[in-house]
Amino acid sequence: MRKRALPLTIGWLLPCLVAAVAQNQAPVADATTGVNAPVLDARKIAVDRGAAETWLALKKLRTRASVLMIVAHPDDEDGPTLAYESRGLGARTDLLTLNRGEGGANVMSGDLWDALGLVRSEELLQAGRYYGLDAQYFTTLADYGFSKALDEALKMWGHDRALEQAVRVVRETRPLIVCSVFVGGPTDGHGQHATAGLLAQEVFKAAGDPKMFPEQIAAGLLPWTPLKEYARTPFLRTSEKGLYDYATHRWGPVGVQNHITGKWEPGPVSTTVSIPVGTYDGLTGLTYVQTAREGLGFQKSQNGGSDVPAPTDQGARYHRFGSHINTQEQEEGFFDGIDVSLSGIAELAGANPPGFLKTGLKNLDESIASAVATFSAQDPSAIAGTLAGGLKTTEALVEEVRKTEMTPEQKYNVLYELGVKQRQFRSALIAALGVEVEADVMAGGDSGNIPAEFRGSQQSFQMATPGLSFAVGVHLYDGGKRPVAVDSVALIAASGKDWEAKADHPAPSQIESGKAADVHFALKVPDNEPYTKPYFSRPTMEQSYYDVSDKALLGKPFAPYPLAVRVRFQFEGVSLETTHVVQVIDKVNGPGTLRFPMPVGPALSVALNPSAGVVPLGEQSIPVSVRLHNNVEGAVKADVHLKLPPGWSSAPVTASVAFEHRGEDQSASFTIHPGTVLEKSYQITAVAESGGKQFGVGYAPVGYIGLRPYFLYNPSVYKTTGADVKIAPGLKVAYIEGSGDDVPAALEALGVHVSFLSAQDLANADLGQYDTILLGVRAYAVRPDLIANNGRLLKYAENGGVVVVQYNTPEFDHNYGPYPYVMSNDPEEVTDEQSVVNILDAKNPVFQWPNVITPKDFEGWIEERGSKFMESWDKRYEPLLETHDEGQDPQQGGLLYARYGKGVYVYNAYAFYRQLPLGVPGAYRIFANLLSLAKNPQVHASQ
Repeated sequence: MRKRALPLTIGWLLPCLVAAVAQNQAPVADATTGVNAPVLDARKIAVDRGAAETWLALKKLRTRASVLMIVAHPDDEDGPTLAYESRGLGARTDLLTLNRGEGGANVMSGDLWDALGLVRSEELLQAGRYYGLDAQYFTTLADYGFSKALDEALKMWGHDRALEQAVRVVRETRPLIVCSVFVGGPTDGHGQHATAGLLAQEVFKAAGDPKMFPEQIAAGLLPWTPLKEYARTPFLRTSEKGLYDYATHRWGPVGVQNHITGKWEPGPVSTTVSIPVGTYDGLTGLTYVQTAREGLGFQKSQNGGSDVPAPTDQGARYHRFGSHINTQEQEEGFFDGIDVSLSGIAELAGANPPGFLKTGLKNLDESIASAVATFSAQDPSAIAGTLAGGLKTTEALVEEVRKTEMTPEQKYNVLYELGVKQRQFRSALIAALGVEVEADVMAGGDSGNIPAEFRGSQQSFQMATPGLSFAVGVHLYDGGKRPVAVDSVALIAASGKDWEAKADHPAPSQIESGKAADVHFALKVPDNEPYTKPYFSRPTMEQSYYDVSDKALLGKPFAPYPLAVRVRFQFEGVSLETTHVVQVIDKVNGPGTLRFPMPVGPALSVALNPSAGVVPLGEQSIPVSVRLHNNVEGAVKADVHLKLPPGWSSAPVTASVAFEHRGEDQSASFTIHPGTVLEKSYQITAVAESGGKQFGVGYAPVGYIGLRPYFLYNPSVYKTTGADVKIAPGLKVAYIEGSGDDVPAALEALGVHVSFLSAQDLANADLGQYDTILLGVRAYAVRPDLIANNGRLLKYAENGGVVVVQYNTPEFDHNYGPYPYVMSNDPEEVTDEQSVVNILDAKNPVFQWPNVITPKDFEGWIEERGSKFMESWDKRYEPLLETHDEGQDPQQGGLLYARYGKGVYVYNAYAFYRQLPLGVPGAYRIFANLLSLAKNPQVHASQ
């Protein structure tokens, strides 16, 4: 293989780095300090257990290959390629995802916006375990919704904001290869996708330029130049019209822009390398595609759960956009032409690396080769001694390099690579020894002698609170055939605060082969312990990026969990350490016992749901419900009151709530008398008092059963706007819930209390008792009972009912309406929430009663106009609105109105499900008219 040194010129930009190295202080990216990151999950996945874990660790030890993939959203990643590079070749493999997918849909729960971003982050973290990722990174950019153009995404996010964070991750991870699924052009099908492709190419040059973002260098993070950059070969749909743009549905020139060279590459995009992702792994019994698809199956919010395909020969095709080394036109793999052996680390020390470094790296290579040659799946611990020797050699090399005369950048880069090998040796040795560690919250705070095999059946609390005293049980097990000496077992708080942890007895000095040991701790949560919540937040949905509370966490998926157990032990003269996050235990019918990292939160969670809405002008009373969740054991009382705008009052003034047990939910109901309501914004704040303390924030666990939960915090505030909105009196509205949305809660502001229809209701209930039946978003994608009983729904409309179908995906494209229509598999979307909306028939009943609708009602919308517009329809449907993005053909298929028998059938693609929960007044006025059609005088007059 061709060897190449990595020249870096830092010059006058590195004074603080030079000082840091001179004082033996590790710069930011020096991986030799610290140990492996804490283990978040209680149990390993199947492909990482036993001998398979050790074998993968050996693969990673014997190479310095490294790759960083850059994508836009969770589930954009090429999981099979990541799995092949990591699990097949042993490459250090990292993933940078620009945003958390906040603007997407959700088929698993009602979590949207920032809550959905947390869900999709957790899903991706689980998927990454199957890909074999070494680390995952995120930027502070937020998914603001579907974007049709690269320029729009860069305008929304800010080019330099995006590039700076991508450069930071490259400088932190220092990959030899940067790749992306996207090319940075129209074939990417999404402006945010194109941004990921663009940034992957821009960081190829920018990350190694010391003039780019010098503040990073001043903080001790050196430039780094990857050697090659690739992107997935795009699928080009071409015709005599040119190249099809999947985002705009228009045609353009055939080819792709190379953002590294600045040149246009005309014609079909060539494939430089095909990654053999269909390769079979004999130790796991799966191809890398299959392993990756098991991981993709965790991203259920977008796909409902994916399929694992049958094994077959398969390749992932990539095009090379740039290289800093001489390359061939066709390659066998990403690392062709690069010395990825451990001896290649010496190149980082310049043209004449020290002799001790070359000798030491050669010895390391030999140690690893010996471990690989003597590895036995029946007894991985047989190579533990060899691995311990290799770790000693690495540690000695690190100390020698620290004392040797090199330029700061040379020393920095060599120490970084050796630090990686230190961590990998430790991981491999721990895996080979079969050391297992678990740390669980013990039920009821009992620190007695509950055997570990029974602890899993004991449900614990789910949220620790400041001041809580409880117990943690730590279980140690030596699954190998070699004893290990235990130095210490300690509980470590991420905040650095004192949890007053006391062990019931000293840790054992040694664990014999096949034996276990337990240590129990009594401890107390500090009164000022911070809550477990995102380190990133934004004031409004309109801000397309997050603010961060701690810049040290930039790029990380989440802040560290509050409590972990650290076990230090010795084996043949080397010190080892493993850290595992303390878990809470839950019992759920079906899945059974679930373990999740222990969070810390308030004793009382206080929230108003919904958090935004409208107040009709002239309204004399408003019902408000405050939802409280208790995290304290035993009987608890709380008094709740509201902070109201001047001139407003509530009955009662204070509501008392009593809890009998931990985990209980209660509601406090108020009737607010607003006095005079004007067309302006108002704010209502709920405050609970208990035990001499006030509580004014609430959290919601996001996700669904089986997914590790996280917690979205918000102040207990209801933001409302005075609006001239009316609705027909006495409406009876039924709701067929889809994938989940907050529309029913939002309708409470109009005095509408929907009745949810179950599968049994759809099949047997008297639907005629309802004035309107409203379908939730994506209902046809998640409700097979709806499809089965669609005929009853149409009969209801024919007999005089009103059916309003909200946004649905192409699962709806099967003529479920009363007359034919075509949505297509690639339906249109109008993403500009400020796009002009034209009312096509102002005299239609939808626009006349009880609110007269005008173009003003489309002002102040958020994220988008709508999605999944109809392409064509039977003439008996009347299109009511037209809108379009810039450059898009006029779209009239977003609101279709049809008379059917005595009733009305409406298909709506406009994003009311996003507008109503955020209190957009015009959206309320239009939606009130839709719900009121059953009592609209104009409708009845035409029957």
